[in-house]
Amino acid sequence: MVPTIHDVAKLANTSKSTVSRYLNGQKVKKTTQAALDRAIRELNFHRNAHARRLVTSKTFTIGIAIDDISNVFYPGMIKGIEDAVKKEGYNCIYYSWTSNFNREISFLDLLYEGQIDGLILVSFRRRQEEELQKIRESPLPVILIGDRGEMDDIFSVDVDNAFGVSELVTYLHSIGHRNMAYITGPDHAAASKYRLKGYVDTLKALGIPYRPEWVVTSDWSNQGGYEAMLEINRLEGITAVLASNDETAVGAMRAIQESGRSVPEHMSIVGFDDISIAQWVYPALTTVRQPFFEIGNKAAVGLFDKIHGRPPGERASHLLRPKLIIRNSCANT
Repeated sequence: MVPTIHDVAKLANTSKSTVSRYLNGQKVKKTTQAALDRAIRELNFHRNAHARRLVTSKTFTIGIAIDDISNVFYPGMIKGIEDAVKKEGYNCIYYSWTSNFNREISFLDLLYEGQIDGLILVSFRRRQEEELQKIRESPLPVILIGDRGEMDDIFSVDVDNAFGVSELVTYLHSIGHRNMAYITGPDHAAASKYRLKGYVDTLKALGIPYRPEWVVTSDWSNQGGYEAMLEINRLEGITAVLASNDETAVGAMRAIQESGRSVPEHMSIVGFDDISIAQWVYPALTTVRQPFFEIGNKAAVGLFDKIHGRPPGERASHLLRPKLIIRNSCANT
């Protein structure tokens, strides 16, 4: 038979209520704790999670719904989430859009059904306004990582994409560049809009005319960056290229080199994200580093504030600033 809390209490010569208190993290006498630990080991006792749930009305589990499990950026965020979850004594359960629901908003059902105590929705995609409205109206603890549709009263955490590109434009300007082309990202990615905004607004702030013909679209792949750079190669006067992610920058570097020019002697180039390959390409890529661990950790801490009824901070939406990483892919003009 599977050992019960009654068996543990009998072997440890204590009461069932004492065993229950100990299993729920409350303090007991050191001698009692030692006796309980021995009894638990000898009996190979495992607590009944279903019974605990009935008593506490909690699952002690949070859900993390991810749009694309192959995305190389998500492990850093997950580490940040798990760091906060571990400190709270909770567990994580992960869900994939494609293998479960295909629509992010469907994961709210897990909360309404009591399968989890809180939910973190992770996506770099542009979210639909009607879905964001449902999340806003939900009384249950939900946190977003990524696009919030500029609804400041939804608790969300994201990187400050506009700031990151602004740092890159300002850096290139500081080493003499004025003619800077830009490779933007796909429309379905929420960050594309804000990164382009950072480019346009910073040019204006520096007194540099914005030239829309110097903006080329990509799909954020190496091939997309390569093809975008072939278009830029046909433009005259360009001395620097801002790629809106590192993979695009790597593809663009190859197109520059195949045209008979070199980086940074003939063309400076920067990226965004600081993925692992950025420091290994030649020349090593100047970029901005996303604070992935901090994004995940802040989202999880905010979720537990909601779960435990702690008062929120001054702002519901949080934009964390990326860090400029200067390497060897840029030169003075």
